[in-house]
Amino acid sequence: MMALEMILLGFLIACAITSTITKNLLATVLIFMSYSLIMSLIWIILEAPDLAGTEAAVGAGVTTVLLVLTLKKIDALKTDRKHLLKKRSAKGKKDE
Repeated sequence: MMALEMILLGFLIACAITSTITKNLLATVLIFMSYSLIMSLIWIILEAPDLAGTEAAVGAGVTTVLLVLTLKKIDALKTDRKHLLKKRSAKGKKDE
């Protein structure tokens, strides 16, 4: 069981660091959702099913939906897509 806890802790730390480094806002929201799901698994291991359910429902469910809707509302998803397309076209021009 100790190995599983260490693996989950490693994934938890990786999600925390990656979400702060990632520039794509949608990817950051999805990483945050995975952070909440991993935290929910940790609560299950710690034998706290009420906290695990709350973390899964609020952290991974409701918060993710609200953040994605906010990104859509402020047109951040289109901006990220345009930025990504510019990077790809610039990279394609470099390769030629």
